[in-house]
Amino acid sequence: MSEQAKQLQAQQSITAATDAVRTGGVIAYPTEAVWGLGCDPWNQRAVEQILAIKRRPVEKGLILVAASEEQLLPLLAPLTDEQRAVLTEHWPGPFTFLIPDHNLWAPEWVRGEHSSVAVRVSDHPMVKALCEQWGKPLVSTSANRAGEDALRSYEEVVSLLGEEVDVVVEGEVGQNASPSQICDLVSGNVIRS
Repeated sequence: MSEQAKQLQAQQSITAATDAVRTGGVIAYPTEAVWGLGCDPWNQRAVEQILAIKRRPVEKGLILVAASEEQLLPLLAPLTDEQRAVLTEHWPGPFTFLIPDHNLWAPEWVRGEHSSVAVRVSDHPMVKALCEQWGKPLVSTSANRAGEDALRSYEEVVSLLGEEVDVVVEGEVGQNASPSQICDLVSGNVIRS
């Protein structure tokens, strides 16, 4: 397949995925290290579908992924210059930060029992393209059932979850060996390394 044909196929896959998100669907897509499940964070039914697929309680909260800091401005606006500098230093990249959500920007079904929301700005080309075309952040949680290994190939996702999601985006995971590091922006504590 030519490079031009691959790019066209990738764009068609991204368009199908964002169309599904707009209509309340759930998508599976490659991220920096593992396959993720995503949807419109402000669509409660779609988020509940992801939680059902994963068998994950809503209280644990979910990660949001964005193409740029601009997509997160309502959440980032109250931060100090120093906190913003930390984010800018690490983004885009495989770093998820727990950020206080003073204005309740993220819905409770995304935050879970927390007063902060977990967010990252991705450097994975497919994730960036999805968020750019969608125009907002997406839910980003690993595409696996709670307690099971993360999925790392398109074939695994289609085989195990293909009938439970609306679109499986074609593509490959990035080169990272493990999911994004999670750090509390206020305390600096690393939650997951």
